[in-house]
Amino acid sequence: MSRLFTIVSGTAMAALLAAGCASVNAGPPTARTVAKAPAARPAAGRPAPSASPAPSPSKAPIPRFSAKVSGPLTAHDVPYSWRPGCPVPPRELRAIYMPYIGFDRAAHQGELIVNASVVKKVIKVFARLYRARFPIRQMKPVDAYHGSDPKSMAADNTSGFNCRRAVAPGPPQWSMHAYGLAIDVNTVQNPYVEAGAGVQPPAGAAYLNRSDIRRGMAYPGGVLVKAFTAIGWGWGGNWSGSPDYQHFSSNGS
Repeated sequence: MSRLFTIVSGTAMAALLAAGCASVNAGPPTARTVAKAPAARPAAGRPAPSASPAPSPSKAPIPRFSAKVSGPLTAHDVPYSWRPGCPVPPRELRAIYMPYIGFDRAAHQGELIVNASVVKKVIKVFARLYRARFPIRQMKPVDAYHGSDPKSMAADNTSGFNCRRAVAPGPPQWSMHAYGLAIDVNTVQNPYVEAGAGVQPPAGAAYLNRSDIRRGMAYPGGVLVKAFTAIGWGWGGNWSGSPDYQHFSSNGS
């Protein structure tokens, strides 16, 4: 036992002497890897600190609003929504290309055709909706649906000009859409309740309870209604008997 201790001690001593010589005679010491201390663990019952939370999707950065106006239009630009005999010629129409926020909370590019006389006001409305991140399902000219208002509504499409008659009792008369002076917004979330004929589009029946406010809906005091009211336009949701919640027009009809 004593001898073994002596051998081990002698060996250790030799190693120390050798190390000492090396430190005197050798060049600068080489870099050595230093073991890192283990990360501190949180105290019992206390959650570990987490990284900063990711921004909410509704607050994610979006591109700056910018609208481009194209026109005067020609019959070629509105092949299904215009025809000879309509109350305004194509040259009085303009196409507005502008971004909107979709229900996925991302920015998308849309196209809206309106009368040239209301372009600035319409841009003001949709710039306000964009900044408020009001969701719009899609924004295409009715020509994408061959001029069919029922098909455009069923697609939850936001649109403007369409040379068609008004859906109203009495003698036939032009809709304000035929002048490019009306816009329908989110047609499913804001259906037309046609007296004696049901809901248009049919999918809009899920939104007949207007007190159950959900994204994309028009309601008094909401940003959509306020945006159009600010430019002097009327809302079909105020009509008695057959409210048209999607409809906004320059004269309220």
